Amino acid sequence: MSIASQEARRQLDRIVALGYPDVADMSAAAFRALANPLITALQDSDLGANILLVPTRELVSPESLIARTSIYRMAGFTTMPPRDIASFLPQDGFEPPEGPFYLVVDPHTGTCYVNREPDVARKLIDSDERLPLTLEEGLAIATQHPEWLLEKNGFNLLGSRSADGRVPSIWMSQNAPRLGAVWPNSRHTWLGNAYCIARRGVSLFI
Repeated sequence: MSIASQEARRQLDRIVALGYPDVADMSAAAFRALANPLITALQDSDLGANILLVPTRELVSPESLIARTSIYRMAGFTTMPPRDIASFLPQDGFEPPEGPFYLVVDPHTGTCYVNREPDVARKLIDSDERLPLTLEEGLAIATQHPEWLLEKNGFNLLGSRSADGRVPSIWMSQNAPRLGAVWPNSRHTWLGNAYCIARRGVSLFI
């Protein structure tokens, strides 16, 4: 078993323990079965451990997922209504690969883009040949690596946007992860702009 497949299995175990099968309205066994083709395909991969296993919103809707994150037993929260959260959709070019699960390769909280307006950061990320993370991918960071919010920084998720132009963000507030949103021309000293190197679905490993 490769390092990548072991890491994906560990992340799957975590989200199962956090109740993701309940959100998907299926048994834990059925939920795991949907991830198995991708994890199996990773057995010969040399990706390493710096990956994120991300369920698509067709499998797990994002509205309730921030509440399943935590730091030091302080549960994540949001003040946005569910319909607002659901309105943050992947932008053209940043749609997830096909399948109920996919991988994000080399995710970062975007420390090098801290205190940059989202629209400016997006141009910098593009010029650096990186990919901005989406809402679902940011929730995966907060779920699998909540300590990054303390050790690194909160982050905007420029791969998603609502119809009114806002982008979702995740940061520490009241000692817990918080999901919110910012306008594209605003800047915040505590927010980076998260990115990755690639997204890969199961078809790329077969």
